[in-house]
Amino acid sequence: MPLAESHLGPHWAGKTIVVFFGMTASGKSTLSQAWAEQHHAPYYNTDRIRKELAGLRAQAKRPDAVGHGIYSQACTDKTYQAMLDRARGDFTAGEPLVVLDGSYARRVDRDRVRTMAQAAGARSLFLFCNCGEEEVRRRLSLRDRDPEAVSDGRWEIYVHQQQTFELPQMQAGEDDCQPLDTEQPVETLLQKLADQLGSGADPS
Repeated sequence: MPLAESHLGPHWAGKTIVVFFGMTASGKSTLSQAWAEQHHAPYYNTDRIRKELAGLRAQAKRPDAVGHGIYSQACTDKTYQAMLDRARGDFTAGEPLVVLDGSYARRVDRDRVRTMAQAAGARSLFLFCNCGEEEVRRRLSLRDRDPEAVSDGRWEIYVHQQQTFELPQMQAGEDDCQPLDTEQPVETLLQKLADQLGSGADPS
C-alpha cells in the first residue's frame, strides 16, 4: 500500500516524527538508521537508549528473560520516555524530522508518540516493518554471530511478540501507520521509501 502524500507533503513542510516499528529481526533498525542518515535526521534506537540508561555499552549482551532485568516494563517505559524527551528536544531546537526505532508493540506507546508530536506541532508517521518467519530466523542467526550486534532479540522473543504484539489498527485511530515488507535489500527499500515519500533530504 503506498504511503499517503499528505502524511509528509511533497516538500516535507512542517515537522514530522517517523517511527520504524515491528517485531524483532524485522529489519527496522538497519533500514531506519540508513534512512535517517540519508535524510540527515536525528535517530534514536530503543536498544541503544535502554542500555545507555542502564549504564551499559550498546554491544553488551543482556539476554534477560521477557519482562525481566533491563527488559522489565519499568525499564521499557523509561526507555520510551527518553526517546520522546529527545525527540521533543530536537523539535524545540528546530529539527524538522526525527526518526525513532523500536518495537512499539503496545498501542499505548504509539499513542504517546502521537500525543508528543501533536503537542510539538508535528505529524506522526509509523512504518510497520515485517518479514517472513524464514527471514527472521536467518537474521537472528546472523545477529547471534555478530559481536557488534546491539539488539538482544532472539527466537523466544519473536515467539512471545507473535502472541502479544498489538498490531496497528489502520481503521481504528492508527491511520498514520503503514505496512512495509522488509524482505528486500536495504538499498531497494530506501528507493521504495523515496518513491513513496518523496525526497525529504537536502542531498548537499
